[in-house]
Parts: sequence; structure tokens; C-alpha cells
Amino acid sequence: MLRVLGILITALFAIATAVLTWPSFFRLNQTFPLAQIISFRSLISVAFAILTVILLLMAFARPIRGFALSLAIVAIVGTLGNGAIVLSRGIGTTELPAETATSVRVMTWNTAGEATDPTSVAQTAVAMGADIVALPETTIETGEQIAVAMRELGSPMWAHHVEFDVGMDTWDARSTTLLISPGLGEYSVIESSQDGSSNTAVLPSAVAMPLDGDGPIVVAVHAVAPREGDMQHWRGDLRWLADQCATDNVIMAGDFNATLDHMARLGLDGGNLGHCHDAASETGNGGVGTWTTDLPALAGAPIDHVLATPRWQPTGSIVLRSLDGSGSDHRPLVVQLEPVG
Repeated sequence: MLRVLGILITALFAIATAVLTWPSFFRLNQTFPLAQIISFRSLISVAFAILTVILLLMAFARPIRGFALSLAIVAIVGTLGNGAIVLSRGIGTTELPAETATSVRVMTWNTAGEATDPTSVAQTAVAMGADIVALPETTIETGEQIAVAMRELGSPMWAHHVEFDVGMDTWDARSTTLLISPGLGEYSVIESSQDGSSNTAVLPSAVAMPLDGDGPIVVAVHAVAPREGDMQHWRGDLRWLADQCATDNVIMAGDFNATLDHMARLGLDGGNLGHCHDAASETGNGGVGTWTTDLPALAGAPIDHVLATPRWQPTGSIVLRSLDGSGSDHRPLVVQLEPVG
């Protein structure tokens, strides 16, 4: 009887390990509370490693040796599986390649509203040579301050924004600001973004179209967090974002509140969301956590992204870890893109 119970427990543990390691295979990657747990894949790998050590120590007790070793083998698979996925996405690069005449640099930083000094944002964007800056949780007033500061530092920007009707709610998450260099042409945020008729459900995203017809469509993203009461909105936000990548010339950047695991099955023709590919994972930073700054970067959740359609080739990226004390709970992500063909 005890042997049967041990086999049953081992089988259940193996199933749980498989679900945590390959959640999209079981179509559970957007299910509460698994969606929250798999956001921290590095910590899952560490947890399996610790469990492996405990089980191997338990195996010294002869009566439960076989049971403990069976569980330890499964835990080793969980450790290696999750660790391999993190490593395959990249655990960090330290610098960007040299800019070229055609390169476009994109920076995204959820500023947590007034928690981050506009001057610090401007200085960071200029130092990174950003041509596009997506700023979730940033009001247009703050965005204009950043744009003015960047102009004074020699990098003029046009400021665009979307703000949902906040009423008495002054929470800055109701605003998303997008800065675009004049060198990319003239842009305007489309009406459906402004009036919310086609947008992310709870927090605003901004879709900016080139008025001269030459530049990429630029989307500043802010999907709602997958809290228990917002799971349906969150899943809808990810589907809406995938739909924005239906054309061949799109750059998206912002706080997606989702990792690549959550995006599984939303890509087309090898993309991660629609036809868009995640630039950080293609350039060695896809496993680096951008949230929360309370955790080390390799322990955090990589939920801030820059994605682009195949017309753009990512050539480098960097998650800025030196700004963890700036006030925001997110780390900035900067990506360099090159046009293809």
C-alpha cells in the first residue's frame, strides 16, 4: 500500500513539474495562479534545486530511499528544464553595439508615475541614444518635461500620450506617454487609442501612426497586471497586442505584464505576439527580470519588452540594472534595431 502511495505521489509530482516547466503545452500558461508563478522561472529553477538537495539528503534514510530518489530525479529535471529555458533566453549583456546610420534604439521604462525623476529619465534616454521611448505610468505633463530635458541635452523628441478617463482617480497608471524622435518623421496617435474604442482594457496603450507613411507603426504598451480579478482583461490585452502585429512594420515597447511563457500560442509564423518577435530574447537578455527592482535582476520577472516585426532585426539589448534606486519598481530596457532589406 505504501509503495502504491509512493508511486502516486511521484507521478503527481512529475505532472506538477511538467506543468511548471512547460505550461503552454498544457494550455495553462494564462491560468490563475500558475500565470503568476511562472513569471519567476529563475526562482522556480532554484526552488527545484533546493528540493533536489533535500530529497537527496532524505535518501540516506533506507526506508524511503527509493521514494526520495525518484522524487529527486523529477526535481533534477525541473531544475535543468527551467534553467535551460532561462539560459536560452539570455541572462544579460552589458552593452549595445555601435549605432549605425540606419539603426533605431528603443527604450521602455515604466516610471511608476512621480516615483521617477523626469530628469533621470531624460538623461538615461539621451545616454542610450533612444529614438523611441515608451513610458507607461507617465502623464503627458511629465512626458513633456522629459522631452524638454532631452531637447536641452541635444536629443529633441515629440511627446504623444493616451490617457483613460480617470475622473477623481489621479493614478498615473491611467496614462501612457510615447516619445518619438523627429528623425523618424511625424507621428500621430490614432483616434481609437485616444477614445479607447480599440485599446488595452484597463490601462492605456498608444498606437502612433507615421503621417508621412515611411516609418514603423509604434505602439507604447501597458497591459493590465494578471491579478485574480483582472485575468480576463489581461488575456484580452495580450490578444489585442498580438493583433497590433498584423502588419509588416511595427515596433512595440512597454510594460506587457507578461513573460514569453504567457505569450505562447499568440504568435504567428514564428513570432511571439502576432508577427512580432521579442528583441531581448534574441539578443541575450530575455531571461533578465525587469520587475521588480526589489529582487536581483536574474530573479525577477521579464515583463517589459520591445517587440518588432521581421522587417526589423534586433542587434543588441541591455537591461539597465544601475537604476534600481531611481524610484520605479521596473528596470529600463533598451534595444537596438536595424531595418531589414
